[in-house]
Amino acid sequence: MALSAQQIPRWFNSVKLRSLINAAQLTKHFTRPGRTLLHGFSAQPQMSSDNCFLQWGFKTYKTSSLWNSSQTTSSSSQENNSAQITPLPSVNEPSEKTQKIPSFDSEVFLEELDDLPPLSPMQPISEEEAIQITAAPPLPPSSFTLRDYVDHSETLQKLVLLGVDLSRIEKHPDAANLLLRLDFEEDIKQILLFLKDVGIEDNQLGAFLTKNYAIFSEDLENMKTRVAYLHSKNFSKADVAQMVRKAPFLLNFSVERLDNRLGFFQKELQLSVKKTRDLVIRLPRLLTGSLEPVKENMKVYHLELGFKHNEIQHMVTKIPKMLTASKRKLTETFDYVHNVMSIPHHIIVKFPQVFNTRLFKVKERHLFLTYLGRAQYDPAKPNYISLDRLVSVPDEIFCEDIAKASVQDFEKFLKTL
Repeated sequence: MALSAQQIPRWFNSVKLRSLINAAQLTKHFTRPGRTLLHGFSAQPQMSSDNCFLQWGFKTYKTSSLWNSSQTTSSSSQENNSAQITPLPSVNEPSEKTQKIPSFDSEVFLEELDDLPPLSPMQPISEEEAIQITAAPPLPPSSFTLRDYVDHSETLQKLVLLGVDLSRIEKHPDAANLLLRLDFEEDIKQILLFLKDVGIEDNQLGAFLTKNYAIFSEDLENMKTRVAYLHSKNFSKADVAQMVRKAPFLLNFSVERLDNRLGFFQKELQLSVKKTRDLVIRLPRLLTGSLEPVKENMKVYHLELGFKHNEIQHMVTKIPKMLTASKRKLTETFDYVHNVMSIPHHIIVKFPQVFNTRLFKVKERHLFLTYLGRAQYDPAKPNYISLDRLVSVPDEIFCEDIAKASVQDFEKFLKTL
């Protein structure tokens, strides 16, 4: 009976399978070692008719998965039928028809395998073969977390190894979509090398990129131009590295904006070039943040608190954070120090650190000194206490050297407030 085109491959597979089973049964009784093929199967000097067919079957066998399933079937059949196998004749006599089975790593054998037509993808398969087929789960078309994409994205995996906190980036959908579109070798690697050249250390890259993930959308040549501009303004390499670490978005701003910011502070505060440079080195976010708080604080110092222009200039060069502090904090601190503690403007100007200190700390220590009768802030009188020592030293030194009391007494007093 003629076989259809779809039945021929299945007929060949069944013939090969029976040949492999017979070969396994024959090799069990051979006492002379032969040549190992795969997983313990050996080729012996003499071959029966089935073994000859086995040799032909090895040449026409195509896929490794079918070989593994055949080997499993032959091993189980060998155990079940070992008691029924009849003894084979001796194989000690030499034979002229002895023929070796070709090795699977033979180039000729591989060429013959390549000549075979591939199996049709429409060929029916058994249920056992179907349940062995595994497929990777598809990527979700949308997600609220980058965790669903990490296993499939080399870029995300390497960013995690660098220490980037993806849980913070995924809160910004645009940033998450940007990272998923980037290729690590083509889009990210060169930026990382540039940041290292600027002065960002390996252990700082993760925190830097977590804050400024938008740097991946910046043009590399533009960022090199911005660094070159800072060097042209006599910022050293160490200065630029320090500024970029403190203000990660510094490299995202154009040369025109950086130049305008430097000019604003130099003109508004009437500073020299060197003092302007020192100011932005100590607080580089003056170049990246909004100018509105700065302009408002300048008006507060001059109009509401009554400081002169040169006094403002002196205070902000010593404590640059005074330019960006909240208006409420500035006014409350000044009101207590000037009106309650009776400290005049010219002394506050000498010790502007008081504006950088928590107000409750100033209150606690002033009230304790008042309770002890030691609240004396006039430098012209004895037992003078400077604002600097009042707010900067730890409690132990404050109690021992300034209040002349024990820490326990100070703690007991605080409980009465």
